[in-house]
Formats: sequence, C-alpha cells, structure tokens
Amino acid sequence: MDGEHSSRSTGGGAVGDRFAEYRAARRELERAILPLATSVDGRSFQFQASLYGLALRAGGYVVLDDGGGSRLGQILTVGLRQMDPGHLDAGDPAAPRPAVRAATGGGAVLDGDFRPFHEASVRPAEPVDVRKWLETIRPGRATLEIGELLHAPGVPAILDSGGFDRHTFLCGQSGSGKTYALGLVIERLLMETGLRMVILDPNSDFVRLHETRAGVERAVAERYARAAGDLSLWRAEAAGEATGEQPIRLAFAELSPAAQAAILHLDPINDRAEYAALSAILEAQEAGRPLITGLDELLSSVLSGAHELGLRAANLGVLDWSIWSRGRGGSLPRELDRADARCVVIDLGSLDTLREQRVVAEATLSTLWQRRARREPILIVIDEAHNICPARPNDSVTALAAEHAVRIAAEGRKYGLYLLVSTQRPQKVQENVVSQCDNLLLMRMNSTADLEFVRSVFSFVPAGLLDRATSFRQGESLVAGKISSHAAHVRFGARVAEEGGADVPSSWAARRS
Repeated sequence: MDGEHSSRSTGGGAVGDRFAEYRAARRELERAILPLATSVDGRSFQFQASLYGLALRAGGYVVLDDGGGSRLGQILTVGLRQMDPGHLDAGDPAAPRPAVRAATGGGAVLDGDFRPFHEASVRPAEPVDVRKWLETIRPGRATLEIGELLHAPGVPAILDSGGFDRHTFLCGQSGSGKTYALGLVIERLLMETGLRMVILDPNSDFVRLHETRAGVERAVAERYARAAGDLSLWRAEAAGEATGEQPIRLAFAELSPAAQAAILHLDPINDRAEYAALSAILEAQEAGRPLITGLDELLSSVLSGAHELGLRAANLGVLDWSIWSRGRGGSLPRELDRADARCVVIDLGSLDTLREQRVVAEATLSTLWQRRARREPILIVIDEAHNICPARPNDSVTALAAEHAVRIAAEGRKYGLYLLVSTQRPQKVQENVVSQCDNLLLMRMNSTADLEFVRSVFSFVPAGLLDRATSFRQGESLVAGKISSHAAHVRFGARVAEEGGADVPSSWAARRS
C-alpha cells in the first residue's frame, strides 16, 4: 500500500509539473503576441493583440503603422479567440506549442491613404491624433459641441447641425441621463442654429429652458439668453402665469373632424346620427363665422342634435377641461402658425388629465402637418414618445397622434419637418417612426430585448459599439448617423439652462445618527 501510494504521489507530481510547464509556455506565447493589423481593402482591418495589458476597446481609436506610413483607425469589435500557435509571430516555430488565446477583432480606417496593408503595428491613438483628424473634416455648417469623446479625453464631441435634417432617435433607460442629454442638444441647436423647434414636453422637463444656470461663463450666458429670448412656453392656466408663459388653449372648432369625433367617442359608422349632427353644427356659419366654436355652447344651442352632443361631452367630463379657449385669445395652433415662433415649449405635464395631454399633442402634430406646404424647417421634439406615438395606442385620440407622427416620419423631410424622438422604451414607440430615423443617440440600455430592437432597426451602426450600451455610465452615449462624422462613444458635457424636472432627492437613504 505504501509503495502504491508513493507511486501515485510521484505520478501526480509529474502531471502537475507538466501542467505548470504547459501554463508557463502558454503564458509566454500569449504575452509575445504582437499587436498587428491587416487590411485587404484599405478601409477596414482585422487585428490581433495580446490579452496581457490589452488597451484596445470597441469604439477606441488606434494608429496603424506599416513602416510606409501611419493611419488613424477605430476599433469596432474586440473578442477572445483560441488561436493555433503556428499562426502566431512568436517564439521558435519548430518547438511544440500549446493552443493560446488572443484578442482579435476588426475596425475601420478613418484617415490615411486608404491603401491595403499587412501586419501594421497597432497602438492606441493619443487624443491629439484624434483631434487633428476631426479638425480636418469639420463641416462648413454650424457645429454643436455636446461634450467629449469617451475614448479620447479632452477632444470635443461635435455634432453636425446639418444632420438634423434627418429624423433622430434618442433612447436610454431611466437614470441614463437621457433627459439631460436631450436638453443639452436642444440648447446647442438654439445657440448655434436658426432652426425652429416645437417641443412636446410630457414631464415638464424643459419649462426652465429659458433660464441660465448659475456659474455659467458670462459670455456664454449672455449668448444663450439672446438665443432663448424668442422661446415661448405654453402651460396649463393652473400652473401659473410667470413671465413669458402662455396658457394652453384650444378652440374645439380648430380641431380636425377626426379629432373632434375622437374626443366625443363618436364612430362615423356606429354613431351615424350624432356624427352627422356634429359635422353639420360645426359647418354651420352665419356671416362667415361658425355658430358653434366650443363644446360648452352645445348645451344652449337650438341647432338640431346640439343638446344631445352637449350632454355627451358633459358625461365624458370633456366640458371641464382647462384647455378650451371659451372665446378667449391665445390659441396654441395660431402660435404654431407664426413663422417667428422660434422655439415653442408645450408643457403637457402641467395639464390636469392625460386625456387633455393627448388632445394637445394631437392638435400640435396635426397643425404642423397641415402647414407643411410652407416648407419651413421645423424640428419637432417628442419627449417620452412611447406616450405620444405608442406602438399600440389605447384610445382614438392617441391613435390619431401616432398617425400624424408616422406621416411626418415618412414624408415630413421633403417639407422641412424633422423629428427628434426620445424614449426609455424603444419597442413601445410606433415602429414606423423609429425605422425612419437616420440618427441615433443611444444611452445606457440594460434590456436585452430593447437593445436587440435598436440593433435591428439601426443596422448601419457597428454591433460592437452598440454592445457597449449595457455598461455606459450616466451621461455616456453612442452617437451615430448623419449628425456625426463617425459612430462614436461620447460623454455629455455641462448644460447652460436649468433643468425643469429632477429626481426626488434620496436624502431619506442617508444613515441616521
């Protein structure tokens, strides 16, 4: 027994020694892997690198040097690969070597002579290298500095303002900094361009867009104050009447027939008589003026069917809405009709009911579509778009708003109507709106299903860059499309204006003494 035990111990020790030698040999080979890249078309490249001290990241910038010249590139994918050591430029090729692991991936050549190359050395680019390249390709249009490049610290992240003539989709989960980022983009567009904007604001996040933050550099603050001087803020009357605010008011007669019927829950087939009566009443005129302009007038009208329609409106609670003008001035559709209305913020969040919010959103999109023949460039910002143009509307008014959004997404560009759509849940937004967007701002997104949806719609964005969204910190984003010179990871910078909304303070979680 003792001899057998001794034999096993000796054998075990020998095996252990062989494993130690194997691991040491593999470690030596893996450390010796050279960072080399090859390109057969001069535009894209494949690379290998050692896993030890790996400094290459998806989205990061590299310098590729083959001895005949250097090029600037961007890493698009990085992965782990088991490699045949015979394919590696390391050690004695005649000696037996274990299979080893290496970092491999691909990228795009950003700058250089764009000729094919083989076994070019790869090293991380310095921020100055990236800055020089960006300065050579800066567009002649206004540029929007939104922060810095995540993989080139100190290098400004620049958006091309001209790219906003394509629809833009911004998404990120709660806590990702989505609303902050949207506000920053809006500020820069206000300061640097003359593009008109209409903002549908369901959470009152942009009601302080005209206010400059304390501590902002004086010259910047003064410049922003001039740019925001033409901003008009529309809120519910109950929200107060601060300087520059206008009460949200609509005249029922200003709405489209489809919206009027939807508000009263009238179906043109199932409610034929009442639907026809409503149409006749609203079309009736005296001396060129409508006999009925508001719902509250129906109850006292002697026109056929008017009283019954008034009772329907009363039973639905529609007569109690604060949005009806009731003969007072300040109609929101007329404000949208003004060519000098540079930036209109519509504070939907200040309205008492969700139904009123939906009606105002529908009226806004309907009015802008009706005025499309003027061909005046307007950026329509729809925040929390899953509420305004959802994939599955649960009421007829929202369905109309979604239809307008889809129509603008599909045909609006030729009339100068551009969308900037923001949401936490990409799959809950009308897919025909998202699919028409050529620009993407993607912030942290942990939901695998949402990320796969974004990946399928924005297939032009390198998959390796999209994958990083699961590990973004607050304020970090992927920018891609016509608004950016290249798909890039960025970190948003400081805002100029105050935020209208903010998270509830978490001081309750502090340790109690």
